[in-house]
Amino acid sequence: MRIDWTALPEAVKTEIADRVGGTHVTPATTGDHAEIAATVTGTNGRVFVKAASTDFGVRSLRFELRVSEAISGPLSPAVLWHFEAADWLVVGYEHCEGPHADLSPGSPDLDLLGQALTVLGETPTPDVPLFSPKARLGFEHPTMNGDTLVHTDLCPANLIVTPHGLQIVDWAMAAKAAPWVELAMLMPWLISAGHTPEQAEQWLARHPAWQSADPGVLGYFATKNAEKWASKSAGSTAAWMHDLAAWTSKWSTYRLRTSNTAPTN
Repeated sequence: MRIDWTALPEAVKTEIADRVGGTHVTPATTGDHAEIAATVTGTNGRVFVKAASTDFGVRSLRFELRVSEAISGPLSPAVLWHFEAADWLVVGYEHCEGPHADLSPGSPDLDLLGQALTVLGETPTPDVPLFSPKARLGFEHPTMNGDTLVHTDLCPANLIVTPHGLQIVDWAMAAKAAPWVELAMLMPWLISAGHTPEQAEQWLARHPAWQSADPGVLGYFATKNAEKWASKSAGSTAAWMHDLAAWTSKWSTYRLRTSNTAPTN
C-alpha cells in the first residue's frame, strides 16, 4: 500500500536529497509494490525512487532490485543507486520520461511492444532467483516451464514510451518460463485496450512463440487464469480485480468456443 512521502524518516529523506540534489517530489499514480514510489527532482536531475519498510515490501523491492541490476539494458531503466537506512530499503532508478503505452488497435505503440517482446523472447534468464510459472500464477503445466526471462505484468502502466524507445518498468514479478507465457499474460491487457480476443490472438500470432504453442495448452492457460481471477474477484471489492476477471473470462470463453482441442490437463 502506498503511503505519503512525508512518512519517510528524516535520515532517509536527507540521504535521497544528498544524492539527487534536492527533493521536489511527484508521487507515482500507479503501482503498489512499494510503500513509496515517486519522481524526485534536484540539481542532479530526476530519479525515480522506490522505498519500502514492511517485510513484504522490502522482500519485493529487493527482488526487483536484483533483477533490475542483472538485466539493465535498452528495455529496462538502470539502477542508479540504492541504500538502507532507518529500516528502509531505497532504490533510485533512471527516470523514464514519456506517456504510458497505448495498446489499442492500430496504435503505433503496438509496434514498439512487438519489438520489445521479440527481444524479451530471446533473453535468457539472469543469474538471480526468479519466480516459477506456478509460483507466479498459481497453476502450472509442463510446457509453461522454460529458460526465458518473463516480465509477467506488461500492463500499460509498466510500459513507458520515451524519446529513446519503449521502457519496461517494475520487474517485481519477473519469472523464468517459456516465452509464450509472456504473450498469454499480455492477453487481458490487449482486451482491456479494446481488442477482441480474436484480434488480440491475431496480433500475438506474429510471434513464433505463440505460433508454436499447443492450442490445447493455450486453452488450458486461458481457463485456469480466468478461474483464478474469478475466485479472487469474488472475495474482493477492488475494481481492478473484477476488471481482470472480466478480461480473462472473455479470452477463456473465446478459446472454448473456437478451439477444437479440449483444454489440456
